[in-house]
Amino acid sequence: MAKLSLFERRRQRVRTALRSRGSGRPRLSVHRTGRHIYVQVIDDVQGRTIAAASTLGRETTGANVDAAAQVGRDIAAAARDAGVTSVVFDRGGFLFHGRVKALADAAREGGLEF
Repeated sequence: MAKLSLFERRRQRVRTALRSRGSGRPRLSVHRTGRHIYVQVIDDVQGRTIAAASTLGRETTGANVDAAAQVGRDIAAAARDAGVTSVVFDRGGFLFHGRVKALADAAREGGLEF
């Protein structure tokens, strides 16, 4: 077995913890790049995406905290429209600070519970 990077080890550890605590709730999955930030609400039981939002196609890029907060508000509204109010937060292998934290805080303010 190949040696995993610290990012991949952190990602697996987070996902394993979510499986034990998830109790059937949809997963709010975050992916961050240098230029954009992407977020999805995923129903793992049915294997489909319920709602999604990102900084793609916007004037502002995802390289700042303000854009990440806007994406958090967008995903909260999209999830609410789809009938989802409670999720588990999957930060992947990303640390919970900066853009990821801003997105999570904005999603909570928008009405998502996690």
